Order: sequence, then structure tokens, then C-alpha cells
Amino acid sequence: MSGTTESLVGRAIDLKELIAYQDGSVVSKTLNDKKVGTITLFAFDEGQGLSEHTAPYDAFVEIVDGEADITIAGTGHRVKEGQFIIMPANQPHALRAVTPFKMLLVMIRA
Repeated sequence: MSGTTESLVGRAIDLKELIAYQDGSVVSKTLNDKKVGTITLFAFDEGQGLSEHTAPYDAFVEIVDGEADITIAGTGHRVKEGQFIIMPANQPHALRAVTPFKMLLVMIRA
């Protein structure tokens, strides 16, 4: 199980409880990192974000707490807890926390 956080394997876990908010910060926790892809959990304090960038692979983002503004190729999306969005490969995207929010990012390198 190389690349997997061993304490997570074989048990049910509440994603909201797996990572904590930090004032004025973005916190990340890699849950799985393998040659074929990664699974990363993020916690963004209100107003924090990621500036516009691109990635060579599609990125699946699920909001597990709070809400965020996500911009993909110039189009804005308000994404809330329980919703997901797919950010297509090679398209510029950015995100900003409307409220403190947590997201699960899944990148498949294929």
C-alpha cells in the first residue's frame, strides 16, 4: 500500500474530522499518493484560496464542508458542501473560500 496513509486503510472515516482549519491558512493532507494519481484533503480558512493555475490532468473536487468560488477558464461557480466539480486538464482554474471550506481533490494521472 505504498503511497497510502496506512492509518486510513480499511476503516470508515469522516473527512470533515480528518483535517482542521487554521486561521488565515490553507492546510492539506495527502491521503493517497501513487503513480496513477493522488487524493488530497484541503482546509481553507475564509478568504484563502489558490491563484489561477493549470494542471495536466482532470481534477475532481468535492466540497465536504463550507463553500467556495471556483473559476474555470474564466467562468465562476459557487460550489457548496455535498457538491463536486470537475476541473478539466489544461484549463486555467482558481479557487477562493467564501466561508471556511474543506475539499477533497482527486487527480488521476491518465
